[in-house]
Amino acid sequence: MKRNKYRFVCCMLLAIALASGIFTKSYLNFEEAGKAGGELRIVTSFYPVYIAAENVVGNCEGVVLENLSEPQTGCMHDYQLTPQDMILLSKADLFLVNGGGIEGFLAEVGEAYPELATCQVTDGIALMEENTHLEEEIHLEEDIHSDEDIHQPEEVHVHGEENAHGWMDTRIYGEMVRNIADFISKADPEHREIYQENARSYCAQIEELTRQIEAVKADIAEGISVVIFHEAYEYTAEQYGLHTAYCLDLDEERQVSAGEVADLMEEIEKNQVSLVLAEELYGKDMGETVSQETGCRVCYLDTLVRGDYNPDSYLEAMQNNIDLMKQALERQTCSEN
Repeated sequence: MKRNKYRFVCCMLLAIALASGIFTKSYLNFEEAGKAGGELRIVTSFYPVYIAAENVVGNCEGVVLENLSEPQTGCMHDYQLTPQDMILLSKADLFLVNGGGIEGFLAEVGEAYPELATCQVTDGIALMEENTHLEEEIHLEEDIHSDEDIHQPEEVHVHGEENAHGWMDTRIYGEMVRNIADFISKADPEHREIYQENARSYCAQIEELTRQIEAVKADIAEGISVVIFHEAYEYTAEQYGLHTAYCLDLDEERQVSAGEVADLMEEIEKNQVSLVLAEELYGKDMGETVSQETGCRVCYLDTLVRGDYNPDSYLEAMQNNIDLMKQALERQTCSEN
């Protein structure tokens, strides 16, 4: 009886092993068949890169475009790769990332998949230097006489040497689109004309936005100073010809110290700032505080890192930003005159 039982268990184990082997072999054959079919799999790091790539790829047959992060993830400063992300990258032929230090996980991807063709789409583009601020200011009391009582800053808010939010400048975004088209064209020369034509068409629409911004810039007074609550708006201020008096970079984990608020108010007064550029998601509370304390107008703009996968989403969001900036700057110019 026991001998029959052992035979049954051995047969079951053998059957399971055979089934597993067959399944594994079938899966690998399926994967190889997919690659042999000429399918080009492109993965992007996050939303603005995906939208740019989506417009370059268009309806080109045989191309699968996927995004690493969810469309509502936002910036990638503190993003941690998941096992699902690594599986997605294992199947990719091309990996498109923004660059500029915003994707801190690139070294990990490079170690795991050294042969994965990766393009930093801001390569060759002059990005702004990143502003860094201390999370906790050093405030020394007058009666401190001992070095032991000096409180050093707990953490420095640094993402990289460059301000990677170049897509906020329509001129830079157009260059990013062209870089994407060139990179994909080299990987898939058979469809090069499709990618290049799609890029030309999309860039023409982006250039129309640039012309609108230039028109707004031409109509406003010179020397307007602004305060910004997100480093992405440094590009906005620069493109409109504004002077950034102070940057308080706010996000979901940002703890603003009393010292920083004091510095902010001081800079607003010193530079005669009457306009603040902020993101409503994280800057609403501080925006209302500054508005009440100083009378500054607050213009809430989209940082263009969240949305749906509509190919026109960047164009629509930037158009809305332009309309808001035009309204805010017209009021600013009128109040100064």
